[in-house]
Amino acid sequence: MGQHTDNLAALIGSRICHDLISPIGAVTNGLELMSMAGGQGPELDLVNESAANANARIRLFRLAFGQATPDQSTSGEEIRGILKDVYDKSRVTIDWTPPLELPRADAQVLMLALLCCEQAIPQGGTITVTQEQRAFTLIATGPRIMADPSIWENLGRPYPNRDIAPSQVQFALLPRLLAERGKTCTYRLSQGEARLAL
Repeated sequence: MGQHTDNLAALIGSRICHDLISPIGAVTNGLELMSMAGGQGPELDLVNESAANANARIRLFRLAFGQATPDQSTSGEEIRGILKDVYDKSRVTIDWTPPLELPRADAQVLMLALLCCEQAIPQGGTITVTQEQRAFTLIATGPRIMADPSIWENLGRPYPNRDIAPSQVQFALLPRLLAERGKTCTYRLSQGEARLAL
């Protein structure tokens, strides 16, 4: 029953992202045309930046929360583009050069892990991703690590032992997806970093 529920959640995530990405893209294109036609000003800049951010986030969520079938793959160029658009103007820097291509399932768990690490550095910082074959390590560093150990503990079990807030859903989904693939993850929290190994 759990697997069916997880699949249903992924389908819902895919549907929402699919239905939102086109209108958000249309808004972004419309704003670009307005700028080319001479429209300018701080108000238009703010709307333009917000639309671009929404477009980038929905693409990230589509990769992290959408359905991933075993035969799908994601190009490193697409991942780089998503990360650049999401994080370039934020307080978080991503230090990673994705490979030319990744299985979609690997890209999905990496994006979920990235979202976990992002929550550990709310004041900003750097998330470094390293890869050895198909094993990945993510290290979040910043001026202040604010990782709730009771939330991170859920990464060690496929089903959380406490209620999870919507903003923390990645901590529930990541270990379940890994368990379905016969994998686990480990983490370590310290004053200076949050480390997550897949």
